Amino acid sequence: MNSPVFDLLVQLTSIDKSIVQPAYVQVAQQIMNAIQRGYLEKGSKLPGTRALSKLLKVHRNTAVAIYDELASQGWVDIIPNKGTFVVVPEDSKAKIKATTQHINQVYEYPKTPGFPFQQSFNLASTKEGSTAKYSINDGRPDLRLHPVHQFSRWYSAAMKRKPLINKWNKTSALIPSVFSTQLCNYLNVTRGFHIKPTNLLNTRSTEMSLYIVSQVLISPGDLVLVGQLSNYVANMIFQQAGARIKTVPVDDGGLDIGYIKKHFIHEPIRCIYVCSNRDYPTTTTLSTKRRLQLLELAKIHGFAIIEDDFDHDFQFEGSSMLPMASADANGNMIYLGKLGQSLFPSFHTGFVVAPEQVITEANNYLQLLDAQGDLIQEQMLSELISEGEIYRLKKKNIVTYKQRRDTLCTFLKEYFDDILDWQIPSGGLDLWLRFKNPISLVKLAEETEKLDLFMPKTILYQDKNTCAIRFGYGHLTEEELKIIIEKLKLAYLQLAAV
Repeated sequence: MNSPVFDLLVQLTSIDKSIVQPAYVQVAQQIMNAIQRGYLEKGSKLPGTRALSKLLKVHRNTAVAIYDELASQGWVDIIPNKGTFVVVPEDSKAKIKATTQHINQVYEYPKTPGFPFQQSFNLASTKEGSTAKYSINDGRPDLRLHPVHQFSRWYSAAMKRKPLINKWNKTSALIPSVFSTQLCNYLNVTRGFHIKPTNLLNTRSTEMSLYIVSQVLISPGDLVLVGQLSNYVANMIFQQAGARIKTVPVDDGGLDIGYIKKHFIHEPIRCIYVCSNRDYPTTTTLSTKRRLQLLELAKIHGFAIIEDDFDHDFQFEGSSMLPMASADANGNMIYLGKLGQSLFPSFHTGFVVAPEQVITEANNYLQLLDAQGDLIQEQMLSELISEGEIYRLKKKNIVTYKQRRDTLCTFLKEYFDDILDWQIPSGGLDLWLRFKNPISLVKLAEETEKLDLFMPKTILYQDKNTCAIRFGYGHLTEEELKIIIEKLKLAYLQLAAV
């Protein structure tokens, strides 16, 4: 009969000849795993090199190399004339040197569970990968404008503040944080609010804010109205909450309130999602008249309005229209915003402004998702608000982004004047480019990929009435914009020639 150790090695070792890793390394790593998992106990005697070579069907020199590799890393002790014995290295935290290849199922974590679970189609990732040098997104800031040297100083100073430890050990939630107070003051000044910290919840991102709000607000089967094209991430969140999503046309005046009155008032509306400052993706601003109509409609029929003001800070001409939520006297508004977009993304913070009872319930969800928060970030942002740095950074970057917008429009007029229609928005980091004659946008993206330019499908909008691109330019310099527009024109001509 074979020894138990021999039988274990039969089950747990194999050699994959399709990979470049040497056979002796493959087997040595498998034995290391077996030792660490307790299959081979300390003191166990391993087969001799002849027996091991016969077991693995390899040359004896390979078997010798396997034991030499194990011995060099402290996993076995080779005693002349006695044999090879399992030992455990002194460092009990020695790393498992498992290979990444599929050598043996014992060393590969299962891909499929041994139990049933529900997979969510709604939350399937829309992220696409590409090796292209250039890319277009849906309107994100340029990370290169992040004030690295100043930021290092601010962050270091925030970490050294003596009150920081007291905040970590804080046991009372009755006193609002300094950050909440500072953020309230900032929003009251810049966005026309009259709120207190009890009307405010800060989160990691706008997406987290909307997810929490959807959990508080929406039950399965509730009717949620969104713009005809709308924000795909918001739609995913609403669908995951079980909402019935129906669309409302968007024209030059924004969301068509008359259409809502005509088609949806006969059934209970749970909420309407709107980007009033600049519609996503068309960049259209909701007119003052329609804002008042929507507020009145919400008051009469008792539904909520979720106002997503994701790019309020990027206003180039004049002043941004004040949020609808700043004129809400009936508690129908839930306002989502973002602070710190001139900083690196990990230091942006999302926030929710809503009636106190809604904030209380939303905070309960936040405690489940992110009870720890980021006190250093809050400390730093508090100081940047109080010292006016947030405002100064915003104004400085606006000059850069406005110049990029104007440069992009110049290039578009030069290369696409007879092909595209667009309106120059008063703010935001993207343009809504509409093709005068419809083409296949998916094929256009394939052509641009060949030219080292990546256009994700999430910025392409095409149906029987629409053929448009949400062209985000904020992350591109003027030189990069010229290169990209030239590549886009070349891809268009190649597609037209087919």
